[in-house]
Amino acid sequence: MALLGSRTKTVWRRAISLGWPISVQHTFTTLMRTVDIIVTGLFSPAAVAAVGLADLYAQVPLRVGLGLGSGAIALSSQDTGRGAQVTRDTAITQSLVLGAFCGLPLVAVGFFFGAPLIALLGAEPEVARLGGLYLTFVFGIAPMRIVGLVGARALQGAGDTRTPMILNGGTNLLNAVLTVTLGLGLWVAPELGIVGVGLATAISRAAEAVTVTAAIASSRTVLSLNFSRNLTIAKQVVAVSLPTFAEGMSSSLANFPFNAILLLFGTEANAAYHISRRIYQQLTGPIYRSVSTVTSIVVGQTLGEGEPVAARANAKSLLGLSLLLLTGAGVVMFAGAWPLVRVFTSDLTTQRQAVTFTRVFAVSMPFFAVFFPLAGTLRGAGDTRTPFYARLVGAFVFMVGASYLLSITLGYGLPGVYAGMILTYLSWAIIVGAGFVWGGWTETAASMIAERAENA
Repeated sequence: MALLGSRTKTVWRRAISLGWPISVQHTFTTLMRTVDIIVTGLFSPAAVAAVGLADLYAQVPLRVGLGLGSGAIALSSQDTGRGAQVTRDTAITQSLVLGAFCGLPLVAVGFFFGAPLIALLGAEPEVARLGGLYLTFVFGIAPMRIVGLVGARALQGAGDTRTPMILNGGTNLLNAVLTVTLGLGLWVAPELGIVGVGLATAISRAAEAVTVTAAIASSRTVLSLNFSRNLTIAKQVVAVSLPTFAEGMSSSLANFPFNAILLLFGTEANAAYHISRRIYQQLTGPIYRSVSTVTSIVVGQTLGEGEPVAARANAKSLLGLSLLLLTGAGVVMFAGAWPLVRVFTSDLTTQRQAVTFTRVFAVSMPFFAVFFPLAGTLRGAGDTRTPFYARLVGAFVFMVGASYLLSITLGYGLPGVYAGMILTYLSWAIIVGAGFVWGGWTETAASMIAERAENA
């Protein structure tokens, strides 16, 4: 760090202090999903595809939670920066209540339509049956899943990244233990197969929601529950959250036709994609998610202190850190693709295709390194629309459109899919980069802060 400027050193130190608990937390979160894939891989490629396809629908409660969490983290960080605890606690409480209600309809959907939803994607009957069983548990716990996500991000926005790490890490470790125990029937537990994997997910998510809410309500954290009908705050929570929800859902919805394209090349190709996706999320997800969240916290708090120039400079410093970390991770992932893939499957066809998918993700890491800190900057300021536009264009123009055109229409097969994926992540970086340079995100933050102060 000797060659770095004093501001950059300070920002990087702060980022490391805030970010390492977030990285640990996300490591456990992605480990939970990785264990699911490893355990189901012991059953069959059909089981792997079933969990992968069910996870597409599981993106719905995830996206609701992340959407409301973006509202919570933006308002929480800004109000922490300006010392407005009452409006901060009100925003957090309203986000938690909204999240619980948004999850209720999904419970019924999972119970009645699990298998048909998987079959809609063109899955084979056995894949649809297994995926439907798993989806019933995932949707059944949707309200708790959303509450847990919102609560963790509210704490992070206030600068407390260690409490979510401890709570989330504990519940995800519980999930991993239960997945192995119930899925494989270890010790005195029955061998429940994919039902055991789903049950483990439901139990751990319920535990997460309860412990995070209890932590916020207790005197051991800087936050408190404050029930209020302040419509100004509620409107801002919704206004910030909706584009983030739409952003996530654009990617999630695009995954349905994208997976349908992959299924045209066989169940092994689909399983290979989900294995490679799990590898890149396990190895790099903790980094890029941590960078994104830390940038939102730092930028939001700096804007709350009334320092827009410093906020922009801090964001640039964190962009440099992101490029350093994620490019390095991409090199490791590219070089180690074969041994990483062998952890998940012994099927040779699936292995070969998964290695290529893994390397596609690896060469895309510089684009991830640009997108996530800059998107985090914009979200911390309250501009959640620009990241939404980036994901929307990437998802439907490139992930689906270009992949279909190149692989099916022009007949390039899976190489056409690989090209579509790389173009997707490049478009993300270009669009948020333009929003960061030319967008009015500092003015957006100033306007939101003034409105809350006026109506407090």
